[in-house]
Amino acid sequence: MFRATLKSLLARKLRLLLSGLAVILGVMFVSGALVLTDTLNRTFDSIFADAYASVDVSVSAKPSVAVSEMDGEQVATPLPASVVEKIRTQSGIRSATGRVDADGARVIGADGKVLTSFGPPRMGSNWTGTDDVMELREGRGPESDGEIAMNATTAELAGYRVGDRVPVLTRQPKREFTLVGIWGYTGDRGSVGGVQEVAFTTPVAQELMLGEKDVFTSVTVGAGDGVTPEGLRDRLAPVLGDGYQVRTGEQLAADSSAGMKEGIGFFNQILLGFAGVALFVGIFLILNTFSIVVAQRTRELALLRAMGAGRRQVINSVLIEAVVVGLLAAVLGLAAGVGAGAGLGALFSGMSDGMDLAPIGVPLSAVISAFTVGVLVTVVAAVLPALRASRISPIAAMQDVSTPDRPLTRLTVAGSVVTAAGAAALGTGLFAASGDAVLGLILGGVLVSFIGVALLTPLISRPVVSLLGRLFAWSVPGRLGRLNSGRNPRRTAITAAALMVGIALVTGVTVVMESAKSSLRVEMTQVLKAQILISGDQAGPRPPTYDPAVLTGIEGIPGVRAAAGLYNDQVAIDGSPSWVVATDDLSRMAEAYGTTAPVLGADQIAISDSKAKESGWQVGTTVPVQTPRGDPRTYTVALVFPEDTLPGRIILPGAAVEGFGITQPVMGFVRLDDGVPVSSVLPQVKALLADSPEVAAIDQQTFADEQAASFDQIILMIQILLGLAILIAVLGVINTLALSVLERTRELGLLRAVGLGRAQTMRMITVEAVVIAVFGALLGVAVGAGMGSAVAKAMENDGITQIVLPWARMATYLGLAALVGVIAAVVPAIRAARLNVLGAIAHD
Repeated sequence: MFRATLKSLLARKLRLLLSGLAVILGVMFVSGALVLTDTLNRTFDSIFADAYASVDVSVSAKPSVAVSEMDGEQVATPLPASVVEKIRTQSGIRSATGRVDADGARVIGADGKVLTSFGPPRMGSNWTGTDDVMELREGRGPESDGEIAMNATTAELAGYRVGDRVPVLTRQPKREFTLVGIWGYTGDRGSVGGVQEVAFTTPVAQELMLGEKDVFTSVTVGAGDGVTPEGLRDRLAPVLGDGYQVRTGEQLAADSSAGMKEGIGFFNQILLGFAGVALFVGIFLILNTFSIVVAQRTRELALLRAMGAGRRQVINSVLIEAVVVGLLAAVLGLAAGVGAGAGLGALFSGMSDGMDLAPIGVPLSAVISAFTVGVLVTVVAAVLPALRASRISPIAAMQDVSTPDRPLTRLTVAGSVVTAAGAAALGTGLFAASGDAVLGLILGGVLVSFIGVALLTPLISRPVVSLLGRLFAWSVPGRLGRLNSGRNPRRTAITAAALMVGIALVTGVTVVMESAKSSLRVEMTQVLKAQILISGDQAGPRPPTYDPAVLTGIEGIPGVRAAAGLYNDQVAIDGSPSWVVATDDLSRMAEAYGTTAPVLGADQIAISDSKAKESGWQVGTTVPVQTPRGDPRTYTVALVFPEDTLPGRIILPGAAVEGFGITQPVMGFVRLDDGVPVSSVLPQVKALLADSPEVAAIDQQTFADEQAASFDQIILMIQILLGLAILIAVLGVINTLALSVLERTRELGLLRAVGLGRAQTMRMITVEAVVIAVFGALLGVAVGAGMGSAVAKAMENDGITQIVLPWARMATYLGLAALVGVIAAVVPAIRAARLNVLGAIAHD
């Protein structure tokens, strides 16, 4: 029986290829994600190991506000210079050097534009000389307050040489320095991990990067002779107390790498999520393939039963075929995944200038996942066809038996029950539930309803396919194609369902994003009254900022009614990180928003009504707040405002900004007097921002368009990631048609014999493909629109107040589905047209 199975498998190589292709693509996605993650993890391990190779022990203050890599940038708490002196007095110390290392030194290049960074920080530090890893390549280190040095990568990107004047943005407005030195790192590297670095003298670094004198972010301690880093760490920790972190260089490298790995792990989960969608779609393809194959092998399997093969042997025969296909697909998918991981790694490295990627490796997790996923998905998809094959009667070997489609009663009942359950959960979430349960009920209802619709697809397919087919029924090939597409509802439904999944997810995301865009535009026009906004594009971990003195200048422009700057940062409230905003004058901010509010006192805050309800706060409630670089302070709630009538959910007074990690405004709002044209004020505002090149002054409509563009980028990214699932669905259409042509060889021969030409045969197959593809897309668009609308409704409290159905995009998806059908039909149609008429008629 085993030999017969292998011979049957090898005799149908096309079937083997088509069955395995979906699994290959899914495995490629899974293994590629794991290969990429492993490569990036080892890359960051190497980067941080190099960065701290010369560090025996590092001492830093425990952060006032602990922030994870996923939540934002960790702001270091400055430690006083006295700590450096205290460390130097301890025994076993060779050296103790105070370090200033803080993100936020943005170099303005020779072209007048700020150097951007897609990931690596832009560090400002104090010059402490070279070490075993760092080497001076040109010039010298800075000695006076007007001098800087920078690493080779930064100098190259900015287009500067030693002796040039270099503008730099820090916690303070733009200042110019003379470039006196350029350094690099061993191994002919211009940077460590693509980090842009600027070194000042120590007093200037403290002033510009930390905003205080005689403070450092850390102390690098060298161990004396005979003292190990671990021994020195254990000696210093009790002396300094609980307020400090004392770590060896190896610990510091491991902790820094772990923070980056947290972000990489999140990215990996996203990729694996999309891989799961692709594999889910692949199950439809494999299920359909094996179902068709079993139907085609009815006489062969019946003959085996007549010769004594038991039902279990028939099941094993089909499952063995599935295992072989899964193993081959796993090997090929793993190989393709290694290539995909290498390509994505190179792309990631290219986006981070100067980052050397670790050699591509194949982690054990990728190998295990490839074979587990490949075999498991294939076998699971083949179980139902295997059970169906075992029920073939031996008598079928003695007659020409067709395989009629089975009744849809049980499937319809199951689909109806599941859909009803999903609808009930969805309705409860939308209209009855409250609190945290709402989103869970809605998302759960969407998922269950999605499964229910998939189960009902065979029932829906017959009338819908018949209706769609009428569009092509004006000719004989069109009528035949229409009839063929509806003759087997199960097969049509499974093929269409695979396409439905991808289209539904894309449509659902599009609905949510378009609803968010529309809600933003409504808020901009109905809530925000400021006609001019100051903002910039955030390309790295830090937002763009501008000189707060600009706001004073704007208020002096004739025709300006109010100008307000917005600051933001993460603080700790009752020990938990929370985003807050701050403004110098809440009354001016309220006027820019078209409302009124009092000026906040130095110990007062304002909160939104949703935050008040969530936290149980009210006017008069005291709230303890810890800023990243300030002392703990208790504020009193002075105002509870309606959601979205002011920015943010917690607004602190301007005095709190001194404790923020970023002490410059990240946005600005300018409201004009009634009747004053924007065109008369905007150029003057732009002139005031000449020394703040990270931001720009734009009118309200332009700002809304820029914000909307970010949603379009998300839609594009989702479309690209789901493209693999849609590709697998397209392969499913090709697979179904190709196997259907084989199954209907005699029928096609008879049609050709009675006068159907080759071109007509090709049109018939094409109509069948187009009808199936459009049916799947139509289901996907309908289900996706419902899913997206439900999710958008669930996010009403998060600012999505409008539900928008993107009719143009949905029509585009349907048009592309028709094109996909035409493309998918090319190979099967050519194969059908080339059939030898006499041979086809005689085909058994």
